[in-house]
Amino acid sequence: MKKILVLVMLLSLVLGSVFAQGSTEATADSYPSGPVSVIVPYSAGGGTDLVARALVDAAKANFPKNIAVENRTGGGGAVGMSYGANAKADGSVITMITVELVTLPHTGTGAGLYYDQFKPIMMVNSAYSAITVQKNSPYNTLNEFLAAAKTKTMRVGNSGVGAIWHLAAAGLAKTAKVNFNHIPFDGAAPAITSLLGGHIDAVTVSYAEVASQVDAGNLKVLAVLAPERIAATPNIPTAKELGYDVAIGTWRGLGVPKATPQPIVDKIEKIFTEASKSDAFVKFMNSSNNIIDVMDSTSYGAKLAKDNDMFKALIEELGLKQQ
Repeated sequence: MKKILVLVMLLSLVLGSVFAQGSTEATADSYPSGPVSVIVPYSAGGGTDLVARALVDAAKANFPKNIAVENRTGGGGAVGMSYGANAKADGSVITMITVELVTLPHTGTGAGLYYDQFKPIMMVNSAYSAITVQKNSPYNTLNEFLAAAKTKTMRVGNSGVGAIWHLAAAGLAKTAKVNFNHIPFDGAAPAITSLLGGHIDAVTVSYAEVASQVDAGNLKVLAVLAPERIAATPNIPTAKELGYDVAIGTWRGLGVPKATPQPIVDKIEKIFTEASKSDAFVKFMNSSNNIIDVMDSTSYGAKLAKDNDMFKALIEELGLKQQ
């Protein structure tokens, strides 16, 4: 009798495992069976928002129940990414994760956020900081701007305390041995608006985020914090070639809660990888001066771990950790 009972229990466990696997596979096969939200942790109109919307538009044919971008701002990106990390792990919520995922926790402003709360899907693009001022600014070169910063306080806008554009400005200031008054905003778009209004002296967001205003004749870029000149702007010098050895930039990609079943993760990766190769997405990225920089889930996961260690050391070196 005991042997029969043991056999029954073993059979139940085996069948339960088979049914569970079958259920996961069925869920992946039918994904997406409902509406999907893509969380953008910054304000509408900024670089992350525009890239996300272009990618979602390119993928929408694969979401018959609708897919929509949802902006959840605050905390330099921490609010939206925390929401995405704690969402239901079924693929119904995808988050546009950015480099702030591996910077904010080390500044003490991440509100419990950490990169391993996500399963990475793919990286989509990368960008570097552009030191940008008003068109009528008296400063026409980075050297002029930094020389002035030695005698007056420059108000430099960024996308949030501890966010990458804050780190970019802090890194430049440290290298040039000057001090900036760092002004945080919930994303690049409101920082640029403040610059246009003359409320701050400069922003350190990406070139793609200021390109339209530069083209319109409202802003000018003094230099980029890139390892080498950007292909789209070959006439703009790097800070390095001007004598300031600093190169700091961002990346953007997709992630889902870490408990999301791997078959669903694989399905999402396949859908958005195809979307990143679409004519519409490529055209948008090229026309908006955004760099397409696609990395698969495995490589992206390795990058998250590596960048987490790198930014932890940088933030400690710059003394930006809040107590």
